[in-house]
Amino acid sequence: MGKRILKWLGRIFITLFVTLVILAGGIYALMCVLVYGPSRKAGELFVMSVRETSAIGFLADWFYTEEEIQTITENNSIKDTSVITDTTLVNVGTMEDTDKMEEEIPEIEVIDIKGATYNGKLMIVKDPSRVFVGTVPQFGDGDGLRVDAMCKNYGAAAGINGGEFVDGDVTSTAKPVGLVISQGKMVYGDLNGNYHVTGFTEDNILVVGNMTGQQALDLGIRDCVNINTNIGPFLIINGELQDVSGVGGGLNPRTAIGQRADGAVLLLVVDGRQANSLGASFSDLMYIMNEYGAVNASTMDGGTSSQMCYNGEIINHPYSPWGARECPTAFLVGGVDKE
Repeated sequence: MGKRILKWLGRIFITLFVTLVILAGGIYALMCVLVYGPSRKAGELFVMSVRETSAIGFLADWFYTEEEIQTITENNSIKDTSVITDTTLVNVGTMEDTDKMEEEIPEIEVIDIKGATYNGKLMIVKDPSRVFVGTVPQFGDGDGLRVDAMCKNYGAAAGINGGEFVDGDVTSTAKPVGLVISQGKMVYGDLNGNYHVTGFTEDNILVVGNMTGQQALDLGIRDCVNINTNIGPFLIINGELQDVSGVGGGLNPRTAIGQRADGAVLLLVVDGRQANSLGASFSDLMYIMNEYGAVNASTMDGGTSSQMCYNGEIINHPYSPWGARECPTAFLVGGVDKE
């Protein structure tokens, strides 16, 4: 009897082992086709997509040298800029379309977004004064909070994940990278540091640009976060779409924030790394924001961090079996939705 059990267990083990070998071989063969196949763009898309994923970023190293990866990255990104938002281009509370002025405009509107490689959610917030930066109770080593938890802490109606956090050999989702200003107070960063800033002024105008902490305060920025340009590039500045090269960062889950000329805020989250939604490139985000009228827009942190909360629930589909990732900061929408 014991020998029979061992025999069956051996067969099961061998079957599982062979299955895993075949599966691994198939995946490797597929990656070889992407990298060495007739389409150079497919190989570059593969590199840019996996390099943004901490768990499988090493796959690019199987096929390319570090110099080749650096060249691909430089040739497939959004170029950084020294231009800063011209706040006179936004007039909060105005509507160019008189037909829309006569209609009742919802305070918060959520739209399903679909593209060739992605699904997502776009939230339009009529009143930009409601949008601010929320944070964890205390920055430091350890875990941050999901956006729904931050919404609960602040009594907010909605929100998306915000800026960058420490993520490398040691990950601290409660420790931001760069400048954070929340409700008029600089809570992280310093006056002389140089930052890649996205935030709102006291006049409720979205400002994006490279600046020091002191410059941000001098501009009257009341709420902002920082995210490095390779992770969260600026998308649109003063109505001008930014310079995108190649595949524009690869396909991944993405988060972005923008503002129309009438002041309405656009919060965008795109799902990725899933069978029904591979993800979006930075250029995809740019075109979505442009389509919906953004005159200024910027990318936030992406990947498993990408999440949108509305009325207490995460309404997109984050890529993680454990749900949305914790973050140190979020752009929140204050107050209770009137819906």
